[in-house]
Amino acid sequence: MPIYRLLQNTSFDRDLIEMLTAVFEEMSCELGLAAVEDALRDTLARVIIQCARQGMRDPLQIRQCAYASLKPT
Repeated sequence: MPIYRLLQNTSFDRDLIEMLTAVFEEMSCELGLAAVEDALRDTLARVIIQCARQGMRDPLQIRQCAYASLKPT
């Protein structure tokens, strides 16, 4: 699970880490990435963490941020 590895060196508290992990797992399932380890799954993890670093703490807001960041331009 790439998000666990990426969250190890953050200053996020336990509750936030658990929420981010849940958002990551839910979005991975929705995007069909749950059973794979690939660059898109890593990108998803990084985007979710970046949304949290911007101060977002609501799971729905983080999901919206992540989906917006993953949209092709």
